Amino acid sequence: MRLNGKLALSGKSVEIEVCGEKVQSLREIKSTNDEIWIAPPLIDIQVNGFAGYNLNAEDVTPNDVNRIIRSLWKVGTGFLCPTVTTGSFERMAKSLGAIITACEDAEIDRSVVGIHVEGPYISPEDGPRGAHAKQHVRKPDWDEFQRWQEVADGQICMVTLAPEIEGAIPFIEKLRANDIIIALGHTNATKDDIDAAIKAGAQLSTHLGNGAHALIPRHPNYIWEQLAADELWASLIVDGHHLPPSVVKCMMRAKGLSRCVLVSDAVFLAGMPPGRYQFTDREVELTPDRCVRLVGTDYLAGSAIELVRGVENSVRFAGISLEQSIALATNQPARLLGITDRVDIDEGREANLIVFRWDKSACQIDLIMTMLGGEVVYQNKIESKG
Repeated sequence: MRLNGKLALSGKSVEIEVCGEKVQSLREIKSTNDEIWIAPPLIDIQVNGFAGYNLNAEDVTPNDVNRIIRSLWKVGTGFLCPTVTTGSFERMAKSLGAIITACEDAEIDRSVVGIHVEGPYISPEDGPRGAHAKQHVRKPDWDEFQRWQEVADGQICMVTLAPEIEGAIPFIEKLRANDIIIALGHTNATKDDIDAAIKAGAQLSTHLGNGAHALIPRHPNYIWEQLAADELWASLIVDGHHLPPSVVKCMMRAKGLSRCVLVSDAVFLAGMPPGRYQFTDREVELTPDRCVRLVGTDYLAGSAIELVRGVENSVRFAGISLEQSIALATNQPARLLGITDRVDIDEGREANLIVFRWDKSACQIDLIMTMLGGEVVYQNKIESKG
């Protein structure tokens, strides 16, 4: 298969020949069509569900996981960290088991680059706790975590927790010793708590600016402290609801693009029509502008966008280039996870890529194709006819 287009991470116009699983050749050519772009598949390190399927449902099945991942291919997300959130030991273990069983399918296994566990070791307070069920929030338990890791066949690669809760710092040290990424989130931490977590090995702030009280002191507060910490990367939900455009712009400038990662934090409502739905033990509303809120509150309950929309919004909100924005959803998470080989489009490398049209005036990406390991896993039917 031959593909022509502009490489999103370099701006070079190229012709790529794919043979089997690999890129057989890549050569620079004169630009023929500036609308067609080629980029690595997007990497989403925080996905709770998609297209009506919930990773954290009591009755989750491996087929649900399969459908989530195959639906994500249709919107350009080729790699992900399925995210298991706060629940009972049994329910979280069931979610982990469903992911591992789904990965018996080689195509699904290729897309799952690790599992993100978000909670249950988080703040019990309203606001920082977000939509996590209060009755299941608890102190860190290393024995419990090890049992989850056994169920997960060692694939848990990231844990989000609150550093201020009892036992969190020694727990972080153990995670770090086991090469697991530690993310701070759903927290009411003080500066001292955050500093202690960084010293123990914390590397990331999960959805910075969210999982927070509706009202906090102007300063100091746990958002400013994490934003100022050069040791911490920040994941950002750029859907226009979790962070206002001006906040996105300021956070990217303060943290620096080299320490930012775009995430969707998508729940099962992503890809679903507006309306009221049951989410764990709470009722949520999906608005026409794709905002998910706990009914009767101002609290958000995950997002309902695809990661590709966050790429578009980052260009709109922060005034960065498409190349820079694509990197926030490809190179950056790949660096964090240590899988940069997955996003390297070059001769001899595994052929992982997406092809899309870019409407610069509208800041809109229209996906044409998703390819993983040389296999076309999604092809836009309109494009294939044209």
